[in-house]
Amino acid sequence: MRTKILLAAMLMATPTLTCVAQDAMAISSEQSAPAATTLTLTREQCIEIALQDNPTIKVADMELKRVDYSKREVIASLFPAIDFSVAYQRAIELQTINMDMGAGPMEIKMGSDNTWNMGFTATLPIVSAQLWKSIQMSDTQILASVESARASRLDLIDQVNRAYYGLLLSQASYEVLKQNYDNAKVNADLIQKKFDVRTASEYDVLRIWVQVKNVEPELLQAEIGIKQAKLLLKILMGMDASTDFEAAVSLESMEQDMYGYVMGVESDLSQNTNLRTLDIQTKQLKQNVAMKKLAWVPTIGAQFNWSWTSLSNGHVFNNIHLNPYSNVAVSVAVPIFSGGSKYYGLKQAQVQLNEMALQRENLVRSLNMQVELALDNINKEIKQISTSAEGVRQAQKAHQIMQKSFEIGAATYLDLRDSELANTAAQLNYYQAIYNYLCSTSQLD
Repeated sequence: MRTKILLAAMLMATPTLTCVAQDAMAISSEQSAPAATTLTLTREQCIEIALQDNPTIKVADMELKRVDYSKREVIASLFPAIDFSVAYQRAIELQTINMDMGAGPMEIKMGSDNTWNMGFTATLPIVSAQLWKSIQMSDTQILASVESARASRLDLIDQVNRAYYGLLLSQASYEVLKQNYDNAKVNADLIQKKFDVRTASEYDVLRIWVQVKNVEPELLQAEIGIKQAKLLLKILMGMDASTDFEAAVSLESMEQDMYGYVMGVESDLSQNTNLRTLDIQTKQLKQNVAMKKLAWVPTIGAQFNWSWTSLSNGHVFNNIHLNPYSNVAVSVAVPIFSGGSKYYGLKQAQVQLNEMALQRENLVRSLNMQVELALDNINKEIKQISTSAEGVRQAQKAHQIMQKSFEIGAATYLDLRDSELANTAAQLNYYQAIYNYLCSTSQLD
């Protein structure tokens, strides 16, 4: 029972997505041929592959391109805009003017049947303060996209770390259960031999073989946990489901490199992605306030027209004579009154900026508390690892003593079984403690 509880806890700690894993397993079963070779990957190699092939990272990189194109679109507004237009007008009824020249009233038809207008128009903003400010805001938007891409990478690294550690935990737990299963079979064979020579009862034989069969489902569940952990890593790395790989290290081998972590940790929040994102958003709000103030600044623009016109009677294309004309214009727009919309828009932007200052203060306080709590948990997990390691040593020694006693008939099978369960529980607790420590350090990073 204790082994089942610990195994269930181990499977809950492994970062797997059951439904996703089932889909991926279905895909794997459809492959006609397995991979020819098995890759051996370290955690760093898994991270490198994920940063190259994960779709989330590719989307973040594409978002950077989109924002860069958006900035170029704003810059293009500084250049002249040139348009060409053609217009045709057909008169249905010409205008009539009645005149009295002394000799009686006269009616005169004004206009022509056909009117053609065509030409080029060029407009250029000379003074547009809001347009200039929008270019600066585009630069800040690029910084925000860069930081968003960085946050995606950091989150992906943490997910890969947890998935890799989960794979190591699943493999270590499988080895513990496999060792327990092998010991149970050895003891079952020993009881069977004693039964054959009439030194053990049939009940003892049945009981020990039942124990062997009870371990088999746990062993099978551990194998499924390994497959699910691998499939989750493949999803994060953007790897095909048919590609097989193995972890280059074991969970136990990572213990020797982790005790200097706490000494090298600095509580510097300058690189925290949430804080950096908030600072960029604050910068955007400051620029937005400046943009609102520039709404009262006059704008100056220039316009140049080069056109041709033709007036004719009769058929549409009869007597077309294009007469050119051109002009240059300068316009000045001075905002005077808008019902207070600009003023209240500015006040709204200033309130948002003040809110951001309070949010930053709260975020810094929260992050500092999270760092302190994480470091405290890491220190406790280090102590737990040390305690669990000592527990494993004692449990293994006790099991060896009980195994020898059982072989010479000085101990019962129940005594041996208790020592096996204690040894299995101690090893699972030890590996779980290492896994918890590694996940805590990954989250803190």
